[in-house]
Amino acid sequence: MATIRIKRRASGGGAGAPSSLANAELCYNEQTNVMYYGTGTGGTGGSATSIIAVAGSGAFATTSYVDSAVSGVNVSSQLANYAPLAGASFTGNVTVGGNLVVNGTTTTISSTTLSVADKNIELAKGSTTDAAADGGGITLHGTGDYTLNWVSATASWTSSEHFNILTGKSYKIAGTNVLSATALGSTVVGSSLTSVGTLTSGTLGSGFTTVSVALGGTGLTSAVNGLLKGNGTTTYSLAVAGTDYLAPASDIDGGTF
Repeated sequence: MATIRIKRRASGGGAGAPSSLANAELCYNEQTNVMYYGTGTGGTGGSATSIIAVAGSGAFATTSYVDSAVSGVNVSSQLANYAPLAGASFTGNVTVGGNLVVNGTTTTISSTTLSVADKNIELAKGSTTDAAADGGGITLHGTGDYTLNWVSATASWTSSEHFNILTGKSYKIAGTNVLSATALGSTVVGSSLTSVGTLTSGTLGSGFTTVSVALGGTGLTSAVNGLLKGNGTTTYSLAVAGTDYLAPASDIDGGTF
């Protein structure tokens, strides 16, 4: 079997690089444990332009060298603590001093407490239309899925559950109270209510229409002095003395027989 050997300088020889090497020729100095390489074509016979150290413990530090040379630092044992470029898994705390960008399709956080210093959380980043943001929001998993989502079709935030306002709080529109646990806001002046419970107080304004007899009213638009008489089922009017009832000074004559 053939054996290929590179040029060498025995351990008893001098230190340093050879005076010349051919282009792409290797040699090893056993005195200093350095491998040299001839790089570039310098001239006649293919001699190298320069000779550089490419290997050997005499030229490059090993982990064992660094471990012993740097007090308190064991490089070889610490290499296991460095994450690979792909597929890294951390069992301890991780602090990122700069920005963290996640380009995957799913981000899973299994911590029990999530603290965010930013006061504004952006959802559907990059969406430019309401339709693109449709369905975006928050889902809480319990016995069922409880959601607060944007619905593009109604242009509204939509909750799957009730909202419970705490004591002393109210619903507001444009900063104005519109509904509390016990009262409508003073600015609510219109309604499409068709029935209410028992009214125990209050007054009717000047713009309130007459209440007809059929609805339990009199149909009158002003007060009258005297007796009222019914005019069918529509309204009441002032009764006329002597016509609708006996006048106070009327005689009752029993007639003759």
